[in-house]
Amino acid sequence: MSISKYNSIATIDYLADTPETQYLERKGITEQGVKPTKVANEIIGMLNADGGILVLGIADDGMIEDLNTLTEEKRNDYRRLVFDMIKPPAYVKLEEIDYGGKLLFLYHVEQDYERMFSRSDNEEVYRRVADSNKGPLSIDEVNKLQYDKSIRSFEETLRFDFEMTDLDTKTLDEYREQIYYKGTNEELLLKRNLAKIDDGKVILKNSAILLFADDPDKYIPSAYIRYVRYEGQEALSGKEFNVTKDEKFYGNIPSLIKAVRKFIYASLDDYYYLDPEQGKFISVSEYPEDAWLEGLVNAMFHRSYNLQGNCIYVKHFDDRLEISNSGPLPAQVTVENIRIERYSRNPRIGRVLSEMGYIRELNEGVNRIYKSMERSMLSEPSYSDRNDTVTLSLTNKVAKHEKSIPNVVLDRITDNWKSLNETEKKIINHLLNNFICTVPQLIEKIDISETAIRSNLAQLVELEILERHSEKIRDKDAIYRFKKI
Repeated sequence: MSISKYNSIATIDYLADTPETQYLERKGITEQGVKPTKVANEIIGMLNADGGILVLGIADDGMIEDLNTLTEEKRNDYRRLVFDMIKPPAYVKLEEIDYGGKLLFLYHVEQDYERMFSRSDNEEVYRRVADSNKGPLSIDEVNKLQYDKSIRSFEETLRFDFEMTDLDTKTLDEYREQIYYKGTNEELLLKRNLAKIDDGKVILKNSAILLFADDPDKYIPSAYIRYVRYEGQEALSGKEFNVTKDEKFYGNIPSLIKAVRKFIYASLDDYYYLDPEQGKFISVSEYPEDAWLEGLVNAMFHRSYNLQGNCIYVKHFDDRLEISNSGPLPAQVTVENIRIERYSRNPRIGRVLSEMGYIRELNEGVNRIYKSMERSMLSEPSYSDRNDTVTLSLTNKVAKHEKSIPNVVLDRITDNWKSLNETEKKIINHLLNNFICTVPQLIEKIDISETAIRSNLAQLVELEILERHSEKIRDKDAIYRFKKI
C-alpha cells in the first residue's frame, strides 16, 4: 500500500528497496555531505529531466532514518529549499510522512517541458541521467538542454478531437493494477499528466493517445510498426524484388510491444552454439531477445512522433535485423556515445512504460543491447543517424553458417568431442565462426606447424565431420568446411 497521497507507486518497499532510477532518488540524513544544497541540486536535476520522487530520510542501503532527530531549524531548511535555492519557481510538492513514528520527506518533482531550472545563488544547472545527477553543466551542455526541451512538446499537446470511447480500457486497467491505483481512468490520466482539465472536460494529450488509444494511428498518422522480411542481404527492387513478408501492426504502444514481440520471436531462425566444456550444441535464436526487444521498445519510446509519415520499421535480412525510428538523436547523444549518454525524448511515455515493466531500468536499454549481444558472442550492435532516422543494426551468425550444418554432423561432433584433441577442437570452433578455412588461415590462427594442421584436418575428414575441396593432393589453398550430407 502506498504511503503517499500523491503517488500510488510510493510504497515503502518501492522507496526503500527498489534500485534508484531516473525517477527515484534516496537521501539519508546521516550521509556525509547531504545538506539542503545537495538535495536542491538533485531536485534541479529531476526538474530538468523527467521528474520523479526524492525521498529524504532513507539511506542508499534502504535503512529508514528519522528526520525527527534533526532540529526544527534544520527541518525547516529542508522545507524551504525549493523556494530558497531553485529558480524559476518550481512545481515540487513536499509531503511529510509519518512511517511508524519516523518522519520522512517526499519531494514529488514534476518534469517541466518549457523551463530550465538552476540554483538561485550560483546559477548552476543540473540534469538527472539514469540513477545519478549530472552537473553542474557546461555552457554547451546548457544550450543543448534548452534545445532538447523545445522538441519535447509533441507528447504534451492536448487533443480536443479525441473521443473518449476510443480509449483502450483494458490496457489502462493493466496499468492501474501495476501501480496499485484505485481511482478512475480519468483520474489516473490526470495524475500522470497525460491529460488536463479544460473547461470542465478531461482532454487527453498525445502521450495518452499513443499509450492508451485503441488505434493511435487514427489521431497520429504512422503510429504503427512495419515488419519487412527480405530474402538476402540487401533490399532489391524491380525484377529482383526480394520481399517475402510485409506486415503492419497497429495499436497503442503496450499492445504493439506484445504483438510484435510474439511475431518477431516466431520469425527468427536458430543457430547452434557449441558448449566447449560439454561438447554439446545448444540451439540459440539468431538474435537474443533482450537485444531486439529492447531495441524495439527504445524505438517506440524515443521516436519523434511529430515527424509524421514515417512509421517504425523492422527490416529483417538474412544477416542482420534493422530497427529504425524517425527523428535524429537528441542534441548531446551521438552514435559514438549512445551507450553512456542518455536523454528521454518522450518522458511521459517513458515513465508509463517503466511503471508497466516494459523498461526494466530506464535509460539502461542501449547498454543492455550491447551486453546481450556480447553474451551471445555476436558482433557489437551498430547505430546510424541519417536523414532524421536512427537505425539500430544487429548482426547474426546464421548467414555465416548458411543454415547448412546438418544435424548428423552436429551429432558426430558431440559423439567424438571427448576423444578430440585440443587442435581439432580449435579447428571446429574456428569453422563454427567462419564456415570455411584453409591451411594457412589455421596456421595463423592456431599457431602450430603445417604438418600438425594437415594431420588434424585429415582426422576430422576421416570422421566425416569435415570435407576437403580441391583437385590437387597438396593444395595449400584447399578449402575445408563442414561435411554436406
